[in-house]
Amino acid sequence: MDLFFHYLSQPYLVTGIVYTLLITCYGLLGGAAMGVVLASMQLSRFRALAIVARAYAIIFRGTPLILQMIFCYNALPLIGIRLTAIEAASLALALNEAPFIAEIIRANIIAVDRGQISAGQALGMRPLAIMLRVVVPQAVRTMVPGLGNEAVSALKNSSLASVVSVQELTLRSTQLASATFDFFAIFFASGLMYLILTGAIAVIQLTVESSLDLEKQKTPRWFARLLSKKARSKVDETVLPTAGVDASLPPATAKALRPIDKERRWAAVNTSRTAVEIRGLRKSYSGRTVLDQLDLDVRVGEVVALLGPSGSGKSTLLRCINHLETWDSGVIEVLGRQIGIRADGGMRSPREIANERASVGVGMVFQNFNLFGHLTARENISGPLRWVQGLSVSEADRRAKELLDRVGLSHRADALPRHMSGGQQQRVAIARALAPNPAVLLLDEPTSALDPELVSEVLEVIRRLAVEDGLTMVISTHQIGFARDVADRAVFLADGAIVEQGPANEILVRPQNARTAQFLQIMDDEAGKIA
Repeated sequence: MDLFFHYLSQPYLVTGIVYTLLITCYGLLGGAAMGVVLASMQLSRFRALAIVARAYAIIFRGTPLILQMIFCYNALPLIGIRLTAIEAASLALALNEAPFIAEIIRANIIAVDRGQISAGQALGMRPLAIMLRVVVPQAVRTMVPGLGNEAVSALKNSSLASVVSVQELTLRSTQLASATFDFFAIFFASGLMYLILTGAIAVIQLTVESSLDLEKQKTPRWFARLLSKKARSKVDETVLPTAGVDASLPPATAKALRPIDKERRWAAVNTSRTAVEIRGLRKSYSGRTVLDQLDLDVRVGEVVALLGPSGSGKSTLLRCINHLETWDSGVIEVLGRQIGIRADGGMRSPREIANERASVGVGMVFQNFNLFGHLTARENISGPLRWVQGLSVSEADRRAKELLDRVGLSHRADALPRHMSGGQQQRVAIARALAPNPAVLLLDEPTSALDPELVSEVLEVIRRLAVEDGLTMVISTHQIGFARDVADRAVFLADGAIVEQGPANEILVRPQNARTAQFLQIMDDEAGKIA
């Protein structure tokens, strides 16, 4: 045992550790830098870059690291690139690690919910802002374990540097054992040194994971202990999502409580200017027509309910209005402007489209909420205001507070989306869409992902917006009763075409088209079963 501790502290082996760490650090840093580049190439819109990156990965993942080290040390001098043994080993390790790190990065980036990217686009965020503010923060949290494993692998693979005579730990252990013939004690000491190094990597990994943990308790433990049992129960009541209709909605104004005078609204809307004008819109997926020569006008202050069976084109129509989807032919104008289309008919760049969305002002609420998972309710609203509209932190937070108060969620301002009920998440999504004061608000099945008992709280928020704000809204919904109560006009779609449209209180009560009548009867029957 004394001999074991003697070898463990020998400068000869300690020097080997230094060389091992140098090669590992250089290899990981170089591999990480190249990995970011390779991942970016594979995620690029340019297919040629993706092919080059994939070919690189095939070559360097398919050949042994030991051969790559020999190549860097012995073959590169033939073309005038002379490297020391440590430089050659570090370069080979970096080249070898790059495709593995690239795959870790790419896998975690594409794992981020695509709905959040759509939400960022709808808010007018530029592609780079979406990547840095939405995708990367979430991807980094999930890639830490994979990168930790790769760091351990690189540390162990550094032992192959002995093939180019780098005096790293394994080579020095072999040399010392050959001289003393005490193989067991020397290699046991060497193995323990490797274990200590990999253990240090594990500690660093756990520390990074802890620092990035969104679930980490913010209240100091000593302070939490001081809270009485009664006080803690009150805190828990504000943290746990509530079931059923949320009683936190502020009282409705007198205007919102009054029955909607449909005839008066209809007369007022008909004198308003056009907010959205659609002509000859055609859209297809893989040869299947989704929107077929569709024409539609939406006037300022009008609430239009889009009705129709699943697959009738309602969601696609809404996404086309905001240019989240391209289309085959036709024209869409929002307040007289074509989002994403230049004057000469050419397509604008993603950055230019984002700028137009922000300037025109078209908000969107998605059926799956699409809140940014790493941000609190307040940050989901204030963040885009800072990144897109350029508001200061204080201004953005003030606006977020106002909107959360309005939708009855001021007590959940610091809650993450995963800690809120579906109804609460959708109300935050509505507040986020309202934050930049959009001219038109698009709502894509805002209650379809909710449990039945949570639907009413979201519909009540939307109703108040329609009545109190006079906001121009286009709502895709299956809530016939809600459409009958709030919408000015009902538009029934089937097979990508408008079958019937007109005043909601007429179309939804006395439809003229047999297909519309059949659909409404089915929806009424299903509503009766749920009730």
